[in-house]
Amino acid sequence: MRLKQKEFVIPIKKGHSDLLAYISAPDTFSFGADIPVRFAITELSDRGYKCEIGLIENPEAKFYKNPLDLFEYSPRKVARHGNFNAIFLVPTGIGSDIGGHAGDATPAVKIVAEVCDQVILHPNVVNASELNEMPLNSLYVEGSTITRLLMGQIGLVPVRSNRVLVVIDDHPISMFTNDNINSINAARSTYGLKCSSIVKLQPPLCMTSSFSSSGAAIGEVIGLERLIAVVERFKGDFDALAIASVIDTPQDYHEAYFKSSEDMTNPWGGVEAMLTHSLSMMYNFPTAHSPMLENHDVANFDLGVVDPRKAAEAASLTFLQCMLKGLQKSPSICTDKTLFADKGIISAQDISCLVIPDKCIGLPTLAALEQGISVIAVRENKNLLLNQLEALPWQKGQLHVVNNYLEAVGVLSALKAGISPDSVRRPFPNALVETMRSQ
Repeated sequence: MRLKQKEFVIPIKKGHSDLLAYISAPDTFSFGADIPVRFAITELSDRGYKCEIGLIENPEAKFYKNPLDLFEYSPRKVARHGNFNAIFLVPTGIGSDIGGHAGDATPAVKIVAEVCDQVILHPNVVNASELNEMPLNSLYVEGSTITRLLMGQIGLVPVRSNRVLVVIDDHPISMFTNDNINSINAARSTYGLKCSSIVKLQPPLCMTSSFSSSGAAIGEVIGLERLIAVVERFKGDFDALAIASVIDTPQDYHEAYFKSSEDMTNPWGGVEAMLTHSLSMMYNFPTAHSPMLENHDVANFDLGVVDPRKAAEAASLTFLQCMLKGLQKSPSICTDKTLFADKGIISAQDISCLVIPDKCIGLPTLAALEQGISVIAVRENKNLLLNQLEALPWQKGQLHVVNNYLEAVGVLSALKAGISPDSVRRPFPNALVETMRSQ
């Protein structure tokens, strides 16, 4: 089985009305037997919607006991307001100024968390190689879990801790394998990680990175069935899956990325997201991935002093700790919709707001639009996408486009307090009064 990303252009829907239903229709895309696991609109123009979709190609039926439908949508029947819960999302691989490198969105999510009861985030936001400083009131889940939560497919159940199965490539250079095992043991001895097993995968996964026509990081995975075989072998013995494997990247990407004075997109994240989306959708458990160093040349690069946003990666030999710490308490996934009314389960009806970089239109944005969930889009978090969020048919007051995350915190505070953000700004206009004459 192979994971690969494809590009499609579909016609514009007039007024962008019912856009989620439009892209979810069976005849909109032609996937054949392939299974979609990741979706984004990268450009909205008069020519159509340019879409990038990650697919499992040639899936083997024996590995799929339940149908996977990324586009299944269930509207929430009620919005619960007991807690103010926000989702903080920085899509992986789109070259975001904030959060597009190595955990550099952590300060932003920490100030957002200060005004929320709970903040739900994905690894791209806080993963910083050996560092993970996610807020105490955060839930760490991967991207497809956020998508399915907003689409009404699943709920989240907070846990005290998880048993983590760690699968690593059996690296041809034993030092790199040993470094990763030492990192796992460090997690066990310092913050009490429950590691159920460490499995060396032989032959290893074949993961390669590349870039799409939009400039976004994508890639390809071959050998998914070998990883699935490990999951099947250890099923019931673990609650969350951590994967460390080599991502085959042209060697000049490393130096170009760390030494470039321009903002080169991190080349590794896109293919990692495709892998974790696939496994989490297939098995409904938390999943995260970290890359392994390819060879001694890469390990010995003299990168000098790098951009602070990339420093965590430049200073690390392994990249495991961030995901191990995240997976340790990642919530479990509930697929039984009859349980969503339980106050211990967080579902779409418990989400108050979605915080995203400006121009991002993926399933989370479209689901929030349909669910009536407030969306805050941050202009300062520039990225590669060419969309105009204001063009979508939002309810009045549903979309808030702000300049930066500091301003986003102000809007979140107003929403939590139940007041209009416009009421604290000046000039303060008079209310519009309309006369409606009866017939």
